[in-house]
Amino acid sequence: MVRTSRAVETTERTMEPFDEHTGIAAPLARVNVDTDQIIPKQYLTGTGRDGLDLGLFHDWRYLDGDPGRPDPSFVLNRPRYREASVLVAGDNFGCGSSREHAPWALMACGFRCVVSTSFADIFYNNSIKNGLLPAVVAPEVLERLLDEIEAAPGLTVTADLRARSLTTSAGSRFDFAIPNHARHALAQGLDHIEITLQHADVIAAFEARSRERFPWLG
Repeated sequence: MVRTSRAVETTERTMEPFDEHTGIAAPLARVNVDTDQIIPKQYLTGTGRDGLDLGLFHDWRYLDGDPGRPDPSFVLNRPRYREASVLVAGDNFGCGSSREHAPWALMACGFRCVVSTSFADIFYNNSIKNGLLPAVVAPEVLERLLDEIEAAPGLTVTADLRARSLTTSAGSRFDFAIPNHARHALAQGLDHIEITLQHADVIAAFEARSRERFPWLG
């Protein structure tokens, strides 16, 4: 669908604003989890989001790649984590290709926040544009979170975007980092196009001046 300034002004938002989220935290203490592992190529035949929940971590979730045979040893298949919505992951999460399907798949399975010490740049930006909070924490914070989850499976974490904090049901509070522009986009539920269109009047005025000065440009 081709979007114009006038059309988008009356179009409903593509993502929900993020303020605060509380959910069960699932540990995925693996480093360099790439987008091929998050959502493999066989689920990328279209541009829609249908079926992406089935494909999340496909090679780890299923025995012999068969969705009908969940691997009971994989963390997200354990009963205590099936309703998890906060993923606590290792360093360099989301490295690999630029596929936007990776945050789509995580959100299709109910995740609203991923906590890590670092994210691949493209995955990070794709997450912000789709309403998934990538919370960057210090290594010692990640270790503490993983220890608390291990000590109390079913632990919940509250991600507070305004306070830039993570609070656990065990009573701990940790800070996470997020740039102001990313925080604003998530809080307002705005993707890059919608942020640009907040300046539609300025853009229209610039285009009008350009037509007057350079009429031969059309």
